[in-house]
Formats: sequence, structure tokens, C-alpha cells
Amino acid sequence: MAKVELKKPIVEEIAASIKDAQSVVLVDYRGLTVEQDTELRKQLREAGITYKVYKNTMMNFAFKGTDFESLTPYLEGPSAVAISTEDATAPARVICKFAKTANALEVKGGVVEGTVYDANGIQEIAKIPSREELLSRLLGSMQSPITNFARVMKQLAEKGGASECEAAAPAEAAPAEAETVPAAEEAPAAE
Repeated sequence: MAKVELKKPIVEEIAASIKDAQSVVLVDYRGLTVEQDTELRKQLREAGITYKVYKNTMMNFAFKGTDFESLTPYLEGPSAVAISTEDATAPARVICKFAKTANALEVKGGVVEGTVYDANGIQEIAKIPSREELLSRLLGSMQSPITNFARVMKQLAEKGGASECEAAAPAEAAPAEAETVPAAEEAPAAE
């Protein structure tokens, strides 16, 4: 069997995995311990990210003619690829968070939704909150005014309704009017 026939399924596997990818991040994994690599793979798997180590030539062939072809300059030295088809920022977020504890892990670059980023760009992408977190923030900001309105309405109901509040307001205003009336009585009346 020729070498090309052995390599073709691997190239097709890479091409199939990046076909619907929203983001692809390349990393240099040299220096990671087995425990660190196992933990990284676990965190990526839990986030729904495919993480594999391929030869650079195989990735280069698979990237040709795709949005990820611009990653070719980053294919130097040992490379692992993290691929996400669901959350575009997830690979960058998980890898950069893990790289803070494992200094040996080095981000090379990546493509997020068709745009190429270097290592610094990927670190900036990692700062973007997840879709779920953004949605929860949005819902929280939408619920806040409604919750405050409901709280005020409940307090009004506990005090006896709006009529009690209206009755209390004139009673408080009466002493202020009483103070101004004696001053008017002291003024001489014009005859």
C-alpha cells in the first residue's frame, strides 16, 4: 500500500472535522505533562471541542481551499488543533484559561468565524463570555425593571393600596401649609 493511500483518510478526517467548524485554534503542546494533557483534553471534551494532534503536512493538505488555509504559516513545530462547531469562542476560552496554569501550552493562532487571529488575538477572543453567559446577562437586565415594579406593587398592596398612600400625602403636607397661614394673618389687611 502506498504512503499516499495511508495519508488520504487522515486528511479527509481533518477536512470533515473543519467543514462546519466555527473556529479552529492551533497550539504547541510541547512540555505538557501527561496529567496536564489529560486534563486539557477533558476540559475541551466537556466544552464540546474536538482536540487532536496531527502532522502539520496533513493539516496543511486539509486546510487547502478552505477558510482555514490562512493557518498554514502557524504550522511550525508540533501542533495540536482544537475545533468547535457550536461555540466560536469556546476553544480560545478553554485553551487560554488552561494555559494560565500550564505555561508549556502555547497558542499559535486560529480562525474564528472566518477571521484569522495570531496568539494575541486568540487571547482577546478568549475574554469574550460564552453565549449562555451573555444570554443570562441579557435576561437579567430585562427582568430587573419588571422585578422592581413587582416589588413596589407588593409594598403598595401591603400598605393598603394606593388610596392609603394618597391619604398620607395630604396629611404630611398640612403642617407646611399651617406654617404659612399664620404669616398671612399677621399682615395688615387692606381696608
